[in-house]
Amino acid sequence: MGNPNRRPSTTSRRALAIAASASLAVLLSAPLRAQTPEPDTRAAVLAQEQAEKAKELHPYVPGKAEYYIDYAEQVLTTGMKFHPFFNSAYSGGGFTVGAGYRAYVGSYNSLDVRGSITPSGYKRIEGEFLAPRLFDRRGVLSVIAGWREATQVGFYGLGTETPETARANYGFKQPYGTAMLTVRPRRRFFLLRAGVEASQWEQTPGAGSYPSVDQIYTPETLTGLGTKVTYLHSQGTVGLDSRESPGYARRGGFLGVTFHDFTDPDNLYGFKQIDYEALQHIPILREAWVLSFRGAVSTTGVKSGEQIPFFMLPSVGGGSSLRGYSSWRFRDRNSMEIQAEWRVMVNRYIDTAVFYDTGKVTAKTSDLSFDGLKNDYGIGIRFHGPVSTPLRIDFATGGEGFHIVWSASAIF
Repeated sequence: MGNPNRRPSTTSRRALAIAASASLAVLLSAPLRAQTPEPDTRAAVLAQEQAEKAKELHPYVPGKAEYYIDYAEQVLTTGMKFHPFFNSAYSGGGFTVGAGYRAYVGSYNSLDVRGSITPSGYKRIEGEFLAPRLFDRRGVLSVIAGWREATQVGFYGLGTETPETARANYGFKQPYGTAMLTVRPRRRFFLLRAGVEASQWEQTPGAGSYPSVDQIYTPETLTGLGTKVTYLHSQGTVGLDSRESPGYARRGGFLGVTFHDFTDPDNLYGFKQIDYEALQHIPILREAWVLSFRGAVSTTGVKSGEQIPFFMLPSVGGGSSLRGYSSWRFRDRNSMEIQAEWRVMVNRYIDTAVFYDTGKVTAKTSDLSFDGLKNDYGIGIRFHGPVSTPLRIDFATGGEGFHIVWSASAIF
């Protein structure tokens, strides 16, 4: 046995010092390892991945296509004095070209002079004064004066069961002046609108490949044939509107009723009309999908001893109602239409849609039911900004074949 009182050798003392240093290093490193544990849960893994991605974040850089669309939208809505104008004189005129010149009168008010024409001879020229920020941004005033002409508007007779082969064409010329004030007492939701218009409708023979109405009908068989009637048209709307904008919306809706009074100074063709409208946009998957629905009914009533000219009757058919039928396809004293769309967002500026339309016209309000409806279906593409739809293309098929709709506004 060794001597217990023997002091350790120098080599032994060095070994003990090295062992003590290693132990101390282990003890000191333990707290540091505890501060950065390996992720042991799914939440911890995700948090660590997000922290790594955050190191690579940078401002969004739009692509070339998006850049040009952004630029075009800003120029068309705010910065361009000369601008395109694609609104036709009347529905059914075909492809429309036009231009306008906008000048600002004050900070927000503007004066816009514009005109358009179609290959079929539809013409429109007008000037609009627009004051969009009245009453602490609660009111919008629009004053328009203009003139338009349509040369080959289709007329198929009265009712929903008229054959497609019964088409005849008519034309009209119309100077007009209108003032419209829209007020939102609570800025959004509740809406009041009132307007007055003075105009003169001069019904003329129709052009185009179909017979003119005066070759098929007489003033005795078709009310208002060949007439020139002056109207003082007043209207008022009460509604609830929760949409961001009527020109483009992905949520919200509208519920309203509009009362019209058409007064003829000659007491021959005066009448009243009431329009009911309800629509709703339902967003799904954070607005990547939208289900949109609309229903509308129009009813008319004649004044004592007066009549309604055929060209002033409610109608369905065309790019804003039954898209699988020709414009103004069905006419009568009352109308009803129902529309549904499934809209899918492709990107910030393009939506696609699958849609279904149905509707009819009737001579009596009691016949406004779900019997005997005409219908169509199709797909569409919409190029839009945050509050407007400058181009809408719909491909629709119904009971009378295939139709393509080009429009410079939203369907609803």
